[in-house]
Amino acid sequence: MALSLMRPLCFFDLETTGTQITKDRIVQIAFVKLYPNGQRVTKLCLVNPGISIPPNIAEIHGITDEKVQDAPKLEEIAEELIAFVGDSDLAGYNSNKFDIPFMVEEFYRVGHPFPMEGRNFVDVQNIFHKMEQRTLAAAYQFYCGQTMENAHDALYDTEVTLDVFLAQLKRYEQLSQDIPALAAFSSNSPMGAVDFAGRLAKNEHNEIMYNFGKHKGRTVEEVMKIEPGYYGWMLDADFPFQTKDCLRAEVSRLKALREQNKTEGFQDKLLQLSSKFKKP
Repeated sequence: MALSLMRPLCFFDLETTGTQITKDRIVQIAFVKLYPNGQRVTKLCLVNPGISIPPNIAEIHGITDEKVQDAPKLEEIAEELIAFVGDSDLAGYNSNKFDIPFMVEEFYRVGHPFPMEGRNFVDVQNIFHKMEQRTLAAAYQFYCGQTMENAHDALYDTEVTLDVFLAQLKRYEQLSQDIPALAAFSSNSPMGAVDFAGRLAKNEHNEIMYNFGKHKGRTVEEVMKIEPGYYGWMLDADFPFQTKDCLRAEVSRLKALREQNKTEGFQDKLLQLSSKFKKP
């Protein structure tokens, strides 16, 4: 296999109660962990979402309230799943836009934030769309000569995604075999995105700014001056936990910097006063 892996690459897929990241819940999660030596290890879990699965959604993935009524809740298996992924990079199909933000939000919600620092994120759909512009079923047929038989089963979809990814590497010689480069190529995040939902971003001066709404393009520091209540509104509104966490960190940093500047300014004034009263 001509793939440069410095550490495992963990493919994953979610089945959920819907598509609203802040309101819907995971009902099934699957991982296929690909090791540098080519070994694959799979993990599949049904999850009790704690809410009813809408009938129209159950028709899509076949997971009903009855199927998950005895399944563990996410908070009961969160640490087990985090341990399984370990230090792996993450990959999936449409994962950068949906699965990763959704998973991050869900793990935040149950009090077990999924550690994302230092990982690469490879989105097989973005590679596919940039190279061929197709759907997953068409990608499987196009790259692997196979017909999907069990779509919307999380483990099946995940294994198909991995097979498509490996076939892409064989087909396109111009694709890098390096995971960080593939992550960059398959990224669909806004330029300079700070949070996974893309609500915050960095400008050309490396300052964190709002990336949506009436203050789009304005820095958090600037908005704190002209509309200080905007920060509180975001914390109370229906935004992802991780977005709010990033915003809190930036506001805390700005407040600490402000206090530091005040202290240094006060010390400068004391030095100036003391120099005036020094005896010649």
